[in-house]
Formats: sequence, C-alpha cells, structure tokens
Amino acid sequence: MRRLSGGTFSMGSERFYPEEAPVRQVRVDPFWIDEAPVTNRDFQRFVEATGYVTFAEIAPDPKDYPGLLPELAQPGSLVFRRTRGPVAMDDFSQWWSFELGADWRHPWGPESSIEGLEDHPVVQIAWQDAEAYAQWAGKQLPTEAEWEYAARGGLVRAEFAWGDELAPGGQMLANYWQGNFPYANQMLDGWERTSPVRTYPANGHGLFDMIGNVWEWTVDWWSLPSPMKKASKGACCIPANPRGGKERESYDPCSPDVRIARKVLKGGSHLCAPNYCQRYRPAARHPQPVDSPTSHIGFRCIVRETVEKG
Repeated sequence: MRRLSGGTFSMGSERFYPEEAPVRQVRVDPFWIDEAPVTNRDFQRFVEATGYVTFAEIAPDPKDYPGLLPELAQPGSLVFRRTRGPVAMDDFSQWWSFELGADWRHPWGPESSIEGLEDHPVVQIAWQDAEAYAQWAGKQLPTEAEWEYAARGGLVRAEFAWGDELAPGGQMLANYWQGNFPYANQMLDGWERTSPVRTYPANGHGLFDMIGNVWEWTVDWWSLPSPMKKASKGACCIPANPRGGKERESYDPCSPDVRIARKVLKGGSHLCAPNYCQRYRPAARHPQPVDSPTSHIGFRCIVRETVEKG
C-alpha cells in the first residue's frame, strides 16, 4: 500500500459528462491505498481462507426479480462480447449478455478460467463481494473523493492521471479501447481484455491502474454533485471527506419499478473508448447496481488513518 498525505484538491470536471460537474474543492484526510487493484491471486487467497461464495455464484431468487425467466434463475453474470460490426450505441444488450456460469473463476463465461491471469484484476465482483474482501483484509473501500484524489496523482485539474493528453506522443499509458467500440479494437495497448496490474507506469502517487483496465467500486451511493455552499462570511466552505448520497436516492429514476441501489464506480475500464465512453479519467464516474458484477469491474482497498464519525 501507499500512504497519501491527504489535502485539498479540485474534484470533478466540466469538459466531458454532466454528472462530473461542477468542479469543486474538497479535502480528504490521510489514508493508505493499495498500489494496484485486487488480483485474482489475492482474491483466491481470500476465498481459500474463508470459503466465501460470490454473488455471481449464487442463483438469483425470483422473488427479488419479478418477471425473471425460469431458465435464468441460475448462477451467472454479465460478459462483454464484441459485436461483428457497427451497431446502435443506445442498446448495450448488443454487447453485454448474462451468461450462466460466469463468475470470478470464469470471467468470460463458463468455459473460461483464470489460469494465467493470476496477476490480472479480479472481475465479476459485486459490491458485497468487494466489501467482504475488504473486511477480511482489515481494510475499507474508498470513498469517491478518496479514490479521485489518489487517481490524480498530485496533478492539479489535469484531465488524465498523467496530464491533459490521452496518449502523449502515441504512448499508451492505460488499458482502454483503441478503435471503434464495440466491434473494432486495434489493441494498440497490447490487450483486448484485462491486463496484468502494474503493466503501465504508476501515477504521481506511485499507484498503478487507477485509469482503465477495470472499473473500481467505491463505498459511496450514487448521487449527483451539489454546488458549493457559501459560508456566512462569503468564503467557500471546503467539504472534508465528502460522501455520496443516501441509498434510497441512488435508485435509477429511469426504472422506477427496479429498487436496486447503485454505488459509484471510478476509473473506467478496458472497454472505454474515444467514440463511446471517455471515462478513462480521474473525474469520471458511473452508477452501478450493487447486484451487477461484470467482466470489467474490480476494486482496490484503503486504510484510513482517522476514525470516521457518525
């Protein structure tokens, strides 16, 4: 792990997606953070020590999912499949499919395995799985603010973890999709799916894979940022260790009948592409249902030096 001294930084961005704005000043206390995402090797140690069974390895209860087809009431998870050609970009079901038997040991479907992927980030991890690992390891999951502070690597308001240019001089500094998503990946970075942690240079804090490779869970419930409040004397109040919204407010308003809470994901993944998902940036964020592990979501842990109140 690496110790970060904490401090005040500019969180958010106003150049890409509306849910990242406004840019606001926030402060985080000192904490330690894993140098890299939790790997398959790490997670296997946890499972062997505890006998833990992940969310994707348990058949869904039809009572929790009204209308669930009987044939889908089996263990499984979401797997990305490249399309054969251009498709409408507003229908993610064309490249995501629920596959029976997909889980952390079989990240790309029942016929796959993690053999040879021991140093790749573990995927097919639901939020409760990440939380269980963190508790076992004597750690915590980061808040969104802690995660973004770490990802920025000490740079001030840079769009990427290494500066303001995605591929300076053509250099690949993270594992993301080069080409037209979801069908033509040029793999200029050398990888079609996940890559071993520490493949790319560390950021200014000595942290690897904060951008790309896999999305990472945070502890915060999804909410939209609030404008900065003003103190009575007119000076800006800088929030200390800000947290997300409330669980009941994290539900997707576009699906009012689906009462599944959502957490904030950070960092983007190997599926983020210039033509579809420019979220290979510290400020980028995404709402993810807590019951939806996928082949591009992992996590890392932190240890706080201060005791949270409340």
